[in-house]
This record gives sequence, C-alpha cells and structure tokens, in this order.
Amino acid sequence: MYTVTKRLEISAAHQLSLNYESKCKNLHGHNWIIYVTCQSETLDANGMVVDFKHIKNLVSDVLDHQYLNDVLQCNPTAENIARWICEKVPHCVKVSVQESEGNVAVYEV
Repeated sequence: MYTVTKRLEISAAHQLSLNYESKCKNLHGHNWIIYVTCQSETLDANGMVVDFKHIKNLVSDVLDHQYLNDVLQCNPTAENIARWICEKVPHCVKVSVQESEGNVAVYEV
C-alpha cells in the first residue's frame, strides 16, 4: 500500500450555525493547517498515488482566502471541512483540519 500526505496552510473565514450561544456564530477566521492523506495499492502512469500539486489545486486553490460558508454546502465546522476535502481528493482516506492550536478534527474513510 502506498500512502502520501500533503500538508497545507490556508487562511479562511466562516461563521457557524449553532443551536447554542457561542462567539463562533459571529464571522471570524482561522489560519487552518490541513493534512490530506491518500492511499492506493497501485501507482498511476507517473508513479504516483496522486500528484501533490493536484491536492493543492483541489484544496488550497478553492478554500484559501475564502468565506467558507459560500464554498461548502454545509455548516463549515472543522469536521465538515475535513469530510468535504476527503470527498474532493482522489484516493483520499484521511483529512486532519486544525483550526486553532489544540483544536483538530479528523475525518477518515
């Protein structure tokens, strides 16, 4: 089994729709750190699981410096962002999204 992991950093804003009082209901931003892990039993014609640049194009180029509520069709929690990324990247099996120091959400297939 081949495994590759791409680390990305993006800056993006969001506001959460919550059923309790929280400052996170207000518009705010984070400097997100994202790890995207992809796996395959075989390599493509170029000898890769997936090109690291392709991961960057699908994640950073779409989410960096964006208002995530406009990009995602769900409440943009770290958990939902992780799932959204995993569904967009070929061969993705795990995404880790750190929205702030000590707060990390992980989605695994």
